[in-house]
Amino acid sequence: MKLKNKVALITGAGSGMGQASALLFSQEGAKVCVVDIDDKSGEQTVKLIKQNGGEAIFFQADVSKADDAEKMIKTTVDAFGKLDILFNNAGIPMTMTPVEEVKEDLWDRIMEINVKGIFLGCKYAIPIMKKQGGGVIINTASISGVRARPGLSAYTASKGAAILLTRGLAIELAPHQIRVNCINPVATDTPMFPKFIDESGAKDEKYEEAKKRFIDTIPMGRLATAEDIARTALFLASDDSSFITGVGLEVDGGRGI
Repeated sequence: MKLKNKVALITGAGSGMGQASALLFSQEGAKVCVVDIDDKSGEQTVKLIKQNGGEAIFFQADVSKADDAEKMIKTTVDAFGKLDILFNNAGIPMTMTPVEEVKEDLWDRIMEINVKGIFLGCKYAIPIMKKQGGGVIINTASISGVRARPGLSAYTASKGAAILLTRGLAIELAPHQIRVNCINPVATDTPMFPKFIDESGAKDEKYEEAKKRFIDTIPMGRLATAEDIARTALFLASDDSSFITGVGLEVDGGRGI
């Protein structure tokens, strides 16, 4: 088991990439704090972990709120005695929109979740990891933060910020043996993906046409899966990557080339 006796906190773990990562981390021996704003989906992830013999708790949080971020870290440490891995995975999408039509409140909310949420998770986890003598932080960014697409100005900006925040933290925390890396997925087949196409998330003819356009930009000819991202997160969380920090690992089927 690659994460035996480790404790991990994963945000956005109620579905998609976060849920897949929580299940895989548990299978590899980790105790998991499942964090999500949706209590039903978060509790479902915990249920699945326990059904497979793992150990997990749920904490409901809006990661953009400092009080929630502080409490999710404290709850994890109180329950399991430590925190080895923080996976800042929670994020929100945006429907393709010309920049002049992007509403200010949408811009602010995307930055709050996709960037400030990472900052706050790190702010409260890092003192714990320093006391422990090390740890691992993984952030979910996006290939859009490396190679932009039209109509995603706020989302692209937030993911570019996540990548540079990762690099800045990596160099700051290396002397404390805290590794910080990010994952840059291409469009991923999760419950969030349809909302890049339409705010309603409807899977209609428009969705199918747009999905094909996304796939046509990916040299390997498919969307990423939640499991693709989970396996990458496992690599970054484990000792298999013990000398890797400050990296944005592109899981994109070649789109970023």
